[in-house]
Amino acid sequence: MHLLYIPALFAALTAVAPMSDNNLTVISTSFSNNASIPMKYSCEGMEVSPPLQISNIPSGARSLAIILHDPDAGQNGFTHWVAWNISVDGNIPEGFKGGDQGKNGAGQSGYKGMCPPSGTHHYHFKVYALDTMLDIDDKTDKAGLEKSMEGHILAQGELVGLYKKTKS
Repeated sequence: MHLLYIPALFAALTAVAPMSDNNLTVISTSFSNNASIPMKYSCEGMEVSPPLQISNIPSGARSLAIILHDPDAGQNGFTHWVAWNISVDGNIPEGFKGGDQGKNGAGQSGYKGMCPPSGTHHYHFKVYALDTMLDIDDKTDKAGLEKSMEGHILAQGELVGLYKKTKS
């Protein structure tokens, strides 16, 4: 007799908590999550963005956005990269200059390589799948992008890399 309740219970649970999640998978072929980022991508190297691969992108996504932020830099951290209207194919190649590139913490467009003044810093590559293409100005910074994305985020994911300068 208790077996009759199992289908009803299962239906109720899945209605409240869907089986799928809203997490993107973000990886790089250059470094693993919570591992050191190669010098090539820093101020000590070529200062190009590392390759990223994004999977688990929802079918309704029309674009991707990325924010690279170092929360260890000063009181509010430092934003190294802001980009949006990136293709949903899931491939962000090394040295990516596509999509729309906004202002980093130095007030420059595009990627700014990591360059911590001391110690090891954490670099959060946050990627967002959006249900729209954003119509925003290329002077948009992290705060502006976050505001523009409100109500449009279908899924998000993060890759964290570490970097410590080898030279003083």
